[in-house]
Amino acid sequence: MFKYIDESITDLFTSLGFHQAWIDPAASLSELLLALLVSLLLYFVAHKFIIQVIKRIAARTTSQWDDILIERKVFDRLAYLAPAYGLYYLIPIALEPYPEVISMLLLAIRIYTVLIFMFLILAFLDTVFTIYQQYEISKMRSIKGYIQVGKIVVYIIFTVLVISVLVGQSPILILGGFGAFSAVLLLVFKDSLLGLVAGVQLTSNDMLRPGDWITVPKFDADGVVRDITLTSVKVQNADKTISVIPAYSLFTDSFKNWRGMQESGGRRIKRWVNIDMTSIKFCTPEMLKKFNNFQYISQYVEDKEAEIRKHNKEKGFNPEFTVNGRRQTNIGVFRAYLMRYLQNREEINPNMNLIVRQLQPAENGLPIEIYCYSKEKEFDEYESIQADIFDHILAVIPEFDLRIFQNPTGQDYRSS
Repeated sequence: MFKYIDESITDLFTSLGFHQAWIDPAASLSELLLALLVSLLLYFVAHKFIIQVIKRIAARTTSQWDDILIERKVFDRLAYLAPAYGLYYLIPIALEPYPEVISMLLLAIRIYTVLIFMFLILAFLDTVFTIYQQYEISKMRSIKGYIQVGKIVVYIIFTVLVISVLVGQSPILILGGFGAFSAVLLLVFKDSLLGLVAGVQLTSNDMLRPGDWITVPKFDADGVVRDITLTSVKVQNADKTISVIPAYSLFTDSFKNWRGMQESGGRRIKRWVNIDMTSIKFCTPEMLKKFNNFQYISQYVEDKEAEIRKHNKEKGFNPEFTVNGRRQTNIGVFRAYLMRYLQNREEINPNMNLIVRQLQPAENGLPIEIYCYSKEKEFDEYESIQADIFDHILAVIPEFDLRIFQNPTGQDYRSS
């Protein structure tokens, strides 16, 4: 067909009175323009008809995979191959008298085709990632780092293919030549390789997931993991700032993951108040009578006092001296009160550890530690509950004839 077109164009230029020396170049140029028009027509048919038919079919299916392939323009990239193959077939016919030009244009078409295939594979990898994100497992194991590694491999492979097309050598020979540059490549991709190793370890051991709350003191990061990439982990802190942490640092250095707390029944409250040890004493009858009016411990005070009297009587202790036998103390009654106070708070999880204990006495007094778990785990609610508990504790301590230990202030010196 093109032979017939070639003869017709030559006859046309001859009839128009063109000089013989210009007829062949003009005919070849005309045929080249015609080949370009044919290739554009092929692209139009592929893009406007074939791809549109595929899109309509995908819209009618229940699966979302084909919709994502269309969204990521995988089929659109296939349409760009149609004009390339058209030109690859037509250019040698149109420019038959100019083999050097044919060789250069065919080389450009080969490179163009290789690049289109590269972008096609990259779009497919993006599609795989988007599809994976729709499954619940994506919240536990991110594959973004692996997708990025795959893209790096694609870039390397197609760079080798382009070079092999340019120099006219086998890609295997090109790869063999890269052996001398392996040390340079390792240096250039050091962070990527370390990130890949760290990412495999972190995900395979389930040490880190998107959405985890982590604390990394080295990088002053304390917040929620928003993204895990090949080389870095993005953390949004409580103040809405973003910390970007090298992925391999989370594998080589220590960090705290709060996922266990988030998946448990509560968030731990562990705080203490220091009691002035000079205010600790045995309970007098007047104090016991007063404590007996405290709703949380009235029954405890009665039962405990009956138990102590029975014990002292059985052992024959002389009750005239306070050092003989057992006696209730204001600090002991206070601890019993705190236990029952916490047990009666709805915000405290009764199925988890609940302890009120003494710590080692020190120069700052006797620490009474509260150890329990709040049902609320969100930061603001948790802090509010914790503050309410200690507001009450600090206010109720004087009711037990106890004092909070506090270093002297200027007001203390002025009032003395």
